Amino acid sequence: MKLLNTYIDHTLLKPTATKNDIITLCQEAIEHKFLSVCVNSCYVALAKSQLKDSHVKVCSVIGFPLGSMSTQAKVAETKSALSQGADEIDMVINLGYLKSKDFDAVWKDIEAVKKVMPQQVLKVILETCYLEDLEIIKASELAIQSGADFIKTSTGFGTGGATLHDVKLMKSVANGTVKIKASGGIKDKKTALDFINLGAERLGTSSGIEIVTGKTTSESKY
Repeated sequence: MKLLNTYIDHTLLKPTATKNDIITLCQEAIEHKFLSVCVNSCYVALAKSQLKDSHVKVCSVIGFPLGSMSTQAKVAETKSALSQGADEIDMVINLGYLKSKDFDAVWKDIEAVKKVMPQQVLKVILETCYLEDLEIIKASELAIQSGADFIKTSTGFGTGGATLHDVKLMKSVANGTVKIKASGGIKDKKTALDFINLGAERLGTSSGIEIVTGKTTSESKY
């Protein structure tokens, strides 16, 4: 297994996150050699500037956390984030379209984003807490069909986060064709290792420091 820190997208997506919070996030990511920081799109440029002399990537969320804005809005936000230095994009699937069984609209929404970032990593957030097993399977299939590089469990802002059951389902669909990111509720080393051993190749968490050091902090920043 790779070093645990290299699985982690060090995450701060709270709406109250300040510029100083983002600067601290980036400093922590450099110190612990996390793979990336994951931030809201308004902070991409700030994060990029803080990380310019490091190997830490910048990941921006798109259509976050509901996924229910127009495809045009998601594409515009993606273009903006990329222009400001985002290396990776985590976009939220349109759950309403999925629940409506308008599967063409779901894959076209994802495909439109991937089209403007053919060389960058796209992770598609399924928000599994709102989905039945068959919907998780279908959402995974649609994301893969639309060019996703990763399928991701959760935003961390729904009614629940990643579960081992959901990751098993997603892995069965992915079958090695795309990677899996588990996120939401991963707060300690044991949980992180459980997901990695199951096949997750990336972890989204605000508890990265606790996971790699075993120390606890007073507040989750997810």
